[in-house]
Amino acid sequence: QVQLVESGGGSVQAGGSLKLSCAASGSIISINVMGWYRQAPGKPRELVAAMTSGGSTNYPDSVKGRFTISRDNAKNTVYLQMNSLKPEDTADYYCNVQGATVSRVYGSVEPFNSWGQGTQVTVSS
Repeated sequence: QVQLVESGGGSVQAGGSLKLSCAASGSIISINVMGWYRQAPGKPRELVAAMTSGGSTNYPDSVKGRFTISRDNAKNTVYLQMNSLKPEDTADYYCNVQGATVSRVYGSVEPFNSWGQGTQVTVSS
């Protein structure tokens, strides 16, 4: 099993910055993709940023140039630096990690797709 623990959410005024962290732990053989999603009330969950093990990144236009994803492979941790925050960035933010783990039942390698518990980000105008 792979567990994710997020931290770093909070409240900030428009134009401010926040940095989110997400640490993965458990029986991790490898991590392929680490990413962040967000979900505002009444809206579907959307991708905010993602990074592959090779360092390729993906951002939607709504956050491009303001948000930066990074990862520390030695610590199995992914970060999201959010600058120039806007009220429309207000949402619950979830980290997502995909990779390979060891099956508790069969002892074989299997993929995993884990989600963090979510952390709230509130941006006031």
